[in-house]
Amino acid sequence: MLKKSDLCILLAVFIAFATTAFLWFTGQREEGLFTATWIPSILSFAIYFKVITRKE
Repeated sequence: MLKKSDLCILLAVFIAFATTAFLWFTGQREEGLFTATWIPSILSFAIYFKVITRKE
């Protein structure tokens, strides 16, 4: 079951992916590559806090 926080993280990842695709296909490839690095960063941030909250 997904919590609100999980849905917010997935929404942030989707927005970052959509932004990346938009920038890439409009010819702004360097900006697209920069925003593509946000996706694993957001997911890593979410995983980190999931692990922290389960240990307590």
